[in-house]
Amino acid sequence: MIAGHVNWPGTGWRWLKFNFVGLIGIGVQLLTLALLKSGLHLNFLLATGLSVETAVLHNFFWHERFTWADRVAKARLAQFVQFNFTNGAISIFGNVLLMRFFAGSVRIPYLAANLITIGCCSVFNFLASDRLVFNPRHGRFTHSMTTRAGTLSRPFPY
Repeated sequence: MIAGHVNWPGTGWRWLKFNFVGLIGIGVQLLTLALLKSGLHLNFLLATGLSVETAVLHNFFWHERFTWADRVAKARLAQFVQFNFTNGAISIFGNVLLMRFFAGSVRIPYLAANLITIGCCSVFNFLASDRLVFNPRHGRFTHSMTTRAGTLSRPFPY
């Protein structure tokens, strides 16, 4: 691939996969948020941070096996740490700051406010994942798992 060239069909397909995983992650985040806020009566900002980290863990697991399964990392722990420092930071700081605004200042109900904040952070999370965490140009990947049949997911268990 030429520097600066973007494979738009491949990127579009990966964006769809990213959002599919993200939709499930939204469910994980909202369920966790509701349990922590309504069930355990935690402060909505603390509950937001914890629920976002739960979704980040979920999303990394599935992005590694589904969205970017063709980019197998040599050092999975290092890749996980980088994912947490990029997507995790974007998600946690973005969600907490935007939740403070939407739920705290504007008084939008906390679950609706959380959906808005997730949408705001998703584009930045995709770019961080695709260009930094799962970028094959960084040279820390083993062989590709792509065959004529398509991209294979890594086998379970982790």
